[in-house]
Amino acid sequence: MTQNRTIVGIDVAKAHLDVALPGEAVFRVDNDPAGHRALAERLAGLGGRVVVGLEATGPYSRAVIASLCAAGLEVHCLEPRRVRLFAEACGRLAKNDRIDAGMIAACLAAVPSRPVRPDPVTQRLDDLVDARRRLCEQRTREENARTGQQEPVLRRMAERRIRQISADILLVEKRIAEIVAADAALAARARLLRSVPGVGPILAATLLARLPELGRIDRRALAALVGLAPYDRDSGSSRGRRSIRGGRRDVRCVLYMAALAAGRHNPVLAATRKRLRDAGKPPKVVLVALMRKLLTILNAVLRDGEPWRKPA
Repeated sequence: MTQNRTIVGIDVAKAHLDVALPGEAVFRVDNDPAGHRALAERLAGLGGRVVVGLEATGPYSRAVIASLCAAGLEVHCLEPRRVRLFAEACGRLAKNDRIDAGMIAACLAAVPSRPVRPDPVTQRLDDLVDARRRLCEQRTREENARTGQQEPVLRRMAERRIRQISADILLVEKRIAEIVAADAALAARARLLRSVPGVGPILAATLLARLPELGRIDRRALAALVGLAPYDRDSGSSRGRRSIRGGRRDVRCVLYMAALAAGRHNPVLAATRKRLRDAGKPPKVVLVALMRKLLTILNAVLRDGEPWRKPA
């Protein structure tokens, strides 16, 4: 029951955590193992169902999430942008760590969310997927810089950096494959995903690391989660153009590249692509539809536990 919950908001910074308890002043603990243990003990001592909300802030929040979950507390990660919009809707325009902690608690009480279930293997995989993304972006920047360079010395330096970054990418990809292969559950899910034409090891690893809901929720909720659900823009008699927004951008970017390939080599998506193009749909609309279709297929594959088979 909602009435029996004790909702706690935590604002995460690199050095400290600001904690908002209902009916009490916001207090602060260090963002280190000793601070995490003290916080977990204090919250566990509240009794009843304690629900903790904090913003997803990458490495700064990971350790405290693991500590609180290990103490048996229910932890929710909220999107920072959503919390900020909620605060502004409530008329709270001021922003500091203590205010943010209180607004996180208020947002958690008002907005539905799912508890997190940290898994060390998945977190390691997530770190590697993120590292590969950053390396690819870095390589692209170096390639663009090399293109415009006239000075031979600078071009050679750029080429040397590109070779090193490419080698690092290969090393990270090898490590991703090792981690997936070493975990039976991850390996089984990866095999199911890769049975779908157009799905490579990077998309599979990204989905395993950053979309754990895949195969566990319905296709419409999944599309909204990734940011592929078209939203209305209607008012009165006016009918605006539908568009996608929000969601997990990193998953969407990798899915974009996979849909480009699958639209040519996957018979189901190729047929969908041809049908939409013949109907005169704009290229971007076609591509988003292919991404959503591919995501739906992958969701069904994991849900049913059966590899993809070409329709008869």
